[in-house]
Amino acid sequence: MTGPAATLDVSLWAWALFGVLVLVMLAIDLGVGSRGARQELTLRSSAWWSAAWIGLALAFGVIVFALLGSEAAVTYYTAYTLERSLSIDNVFVFVLIFSELDTPKSQQRRVLYWGVLGALISRGILIAAGMYLLQRFHWVLYPFAALIVLAAVRIVFGQNQERKAVVEACSVCNSWVARFIPITPVLHGGKFLIRRAGRLVATPLLIALVVVETTDLVFALDSIPAVFSVSRSPFLVYTSNVFAMLGLRSLYFLLAGSIEKFRYLRFGLAGILVFVGAKMILSDVVSIPTWASLAVIAFAVTCAVVFSLARTPRSALIT
Repeated sequence: MTGPAATLDVSLWAWALFGVLVLVMLAIDLGVGSRGARQELTLRSSAWWSAAWIGLALAFGVIVFALLGSEAAVTYYTAYTLERSLSIDNVFVFVLIFSELDTPKSQQRRVLYWGVLGALISRGILIAAGMYLLQRFHWVLYPFAALIVLAAVRIVFGQNQERKAVVEACSVCNSWVARFIPITPVLHGGKFLIRRAGRLVATPLLIALVVVETTDLVFALDSIPAVFSVSRSPFLVYTSNVFAMLGLRSLYFLLAGSIEKFRYLRFGLAGILVFVGAKMILSDVVSIPTWASLAVIAFAVTCAVVFSLARTPRSALIT
């Protein structure tokens, strides 16, 4: 990819501003989660928090515009929209994980908080590694594009295999985690580890966290190559990923109870992946403007949501 988005020179001040903003947001999220740990998270509060995270992400785009210009801002919004859309696939799997482990809602919030925190670190490492490879080996574009197209196929046709893999990973006492630490099948409040007879023992909550982290790592291998089709700027790629991940917890609680009603979302996500995979493969031949990519992504998600709601019985929408 050529142009300003590929060679964006970002000052340390911009990184520092972003870092402070993320730390403040995480502190607020942790504080609110701790105070509300004993309360049932309502659909209304989930909607408000989801709107707040989206609003913060959009506001950060205004900061990008002020500091780096309009083209960088459009690129950021495109990358964010792409990552936010693909994070919906995480929600499908998180619902399955918590269902298999019978994890209480109050503890789901704790697992997702630490899961998102771990994802911010692992994605930073993967983005840095991807940038390193792309800068030195141009041909890496094509394996990345193949990964993206295979991810589209997995989303549409691999649901049964995905479910089987999650069920096996969530089998508490037979989990691969048991090779490293004993596991108790009984929850102990919000504890990931307990001490029994002088030994550390893992609870089902730790199994949930490990499965959430490992599945997100798999999803990151799809979404990070996809965002490279939009930008090669470490700042824009990482900030868009972070804001998409920070809103993932509220998005989960907003959609968890009704995710089956959006049955065609997976097809919309698959279409987006096919588009960005093709864009990456043809990047040396055809230059697709960033605003056009943003339009395609928004159109695919909108069509998938509208079609899902249109094909869902009215009685199911009300419940």
